[in-house]
Parts: sequence; structure tokens; C-alpha cells
Amino acid sequence: MKKLTYFIHDGKDNYEPLYEYTISNVGIDEFYARQLCTYFIIKGSQYELISNEMDGDDEILVLEDRGRNNSVLDEKSYRGLGIHVEFRRCKESENYKLLTAVPCRTHLDVIRYLLKDIIDVPGFGQMAVTSTEVDEDRGVYVLYVKTIGENDMG
Repeated sequence: MKKLTYFIHDGKDNYEPLYEYTISNVGIDEFYARQLCTYFIIKGSQYELISNEMDGDDEILVLEDRGRNNSVLDEKSYRGLGIHVEFRRCKESENYKLLTAVPCRTHLDVIRYLLKDIIDVPGFGQMAVTSTEVDEDRGVYVLYVKTIGENDMG
């Protein structure tokens, strides 16, 4: 792997490059962590992963634009503070309430969370993951969760 490139698909078979990382700038563990996220937030916009592809030594993530990313009251920036994972409620009606955030030593620690359907949320116990994102604007990974068996609509 040499580079990871995000492309935006416009729905008409056109693909525009959005952002690129090289292996010399980020580690391979971060390459993998990013590929496991359902959503990508950058420059105030939200993108949804629709395809994860391999092209020789290159990793390609194809995204669809979901419009402006709506900020919530308890968001904070983790830039310069190391690697962090936030756990938030999946319900818009609850303003995607922050449950807790944990620091991670490496992206391998993040990958452990991203691979799971059920996770232990510190202080809340086991919860079901509904989606994952990397928020480039705030420098944090976010896992949206619900109580096991709970409907995630709303």
C-alpha cells in the first residue's frame, strides 16, 4: 500500500478525488482504520462510504456526498491530543449525545472498536454499533451506538 485516496461519486459514473493520504504521512494501521469507517467528515461536509477498493498498491474509498455535517453541542476538537474514539448515541432526537470518549495508544486500538458489532462502552456496558465515522475536522473517530435490541430510528 502506498496511498489511500477518497473519491466522490456523483451518481453519474464520475469520480472526483477529494483527499489523499500516503503511507509516509500516516501508518498502515491508520489506513486500515479509515477504511473501516462508514462516514468521513471533512471541511464541514459528510460523506458516506459506498465502496472500498484495491487498485494495485493503492487503496481507494468511494464516497457519496451527504451534504453539510450538522455539528452538535458537545463536540470538541481532539487535534494535537492524540488518537481518540468517541461513543455517541445514534439518535438524532437525542442530538447524538456524547456518552464518553477514550484515548487510544495506536490505530490498532481504534480498529478493535471499528471491527465490532457489539462493544463495551466505558461506564455504559455493552452496546450495539450502528455506524462509524472518522471526523477529520475534529481529529476523532466516532462510534454511534444504541442499547442492544433498541430500534435505531429517530
